Amino acid sequence: MAIHELIAAGFGGQGVMMLGKLFADSAVLEGNYATFLPSYGPAMRGGTANCTVVTSDQEIASPVIPNPENVVVFNLPSYKMFEPTVKPGGTLIGNSSLIKEKSKRDDINVVYINASEIAEEKAMAKATNVVLLGVLMAKTKASKLESTKQAIKEYLGESKAKYLDVNIKALEAGYNFEG
Repeated sequence: MAIHELIAAGFGGQGVMMLGKLFADSAVLEGNYATFLPSYGPAMRGGTANCTVVTSDQEIASPVIPNPENVVVFNLPSYKMFEPTVKPGGTLIGNSSLIKEKSKRDDINVVYINASEIAEEKAMAKATNVVLLGVLMAKTKASKLESTKQAIKEYLGESKAKYLDVNIKALEAGYNFEG
């Protein structure tokens, strides 16, 4: 049985929910099950935001995961809140553009990536979340890269199709990141 657990966290407006939704949608495109549980702070943009995602090749009993296998953090407050919760042997992916602290845990895999700078190099600063998604997909192999590209295409739809190429480049940059 293949189960993948994720908590993604940051401020509202950073694309946290999009990352979680794309992680779930990629699994569904491959015929798997997925749960997506968003959580917002009192303010939508600039307030706290996180989501919990579970994907599996079998039905999912509960979307609640107190100690996730994978955590993606967009900013320092989210890092401080969720770094201690990562399951031993799990993976923490952090946007080192905004997180300068380093984990002292030696029982987890930690990946730091300057996701904001990479997104800016791809000419779309708002694609930081997709860079982080690329790293997550490379580390977890939760879904095939092609499924994730398809999920992005479907998420953007026709109204935002002009952003597809930039998002695919951001995804590939994260996926191919050596770190």
